[in-house]
Amino acid sequence: MTPEGRGIRGYEGALSVPAPGGVPGTPGGPADVFRVLHVCTGNVCRSPMAERLMRHGLAQRVGKAGAGIVVESAGTWGHEGAPMEAHAAAVLAEFGADPAGFVGRELLDDHVIDADLVLTATRDHRAQVISMGHAAGLRTFTLKEFTRLVRAIDTATLPEGSVTVRARALVQAAAALRGWLLAPSPDADEVHDPYGAPVGYFRSIGDEIQAALDPVVTALTGVPATV
Repeated sequence: MTPEGRGIRGYEGALSVPAPGGVPGTPGGPADVFRVLHVCTGNVCRSPMAERLMRHGLAQRVGKAGAGIVVESAGTWGHEGAPMEAHAAAVLAEFGADPAGFVGRELLDDHVIDADLVLTATRDHRAQVISMGHAAGLRTFTLKEFTRLVRAIDTATLPEGSVTVRARALVQAAAALRGWLLAPSPDADEVHDPYGAPVGYFRSIGDEIQAALDPVVTALTGVPATV
């Protein structure tokens, strides 16, 4: 985002790609896509790991059926065009996730407008996203906050059918719980920045992100992780 507001446009809904079945432009229809945006500061460490680990988890559980969920990332001070930090890429490879082809992005208004769910590394990132407007408050959470809320949701109450319909219902249910299920401490909702740290610290942050993503991906797809 810039002071000039570059990237701002009128709200046109989420971008879409063809998918089988349903009515075009409707939830579950061929133009229906659910977009997840992971946000950190530089978009070279935490949010790239979250993006690629989430993609990997979706592919493991539901394969091509997860194509309706598009996972991306950006940074509030994003290193536009930069590669992923080498330690972050190494940790992803250890999880079996693919770090290839990643390019850093600065967070723009369009990214927030198009996102159906924004998951941030910290509360400060969450506040920055919400301050951009675009009615982002009800769909923006820290990653760990969203995980805590998802764990409290009875997934049997989520609608069956397309993964996108299920995902939208999950976000609505989490937003409804937010004022009732508070974090045990402020730090509980944070994923700390490993930039410049040894690979061992990156590994511990990768473990944190994976642990937070696992119940989210399970709830989104209805399929638990395989051991």
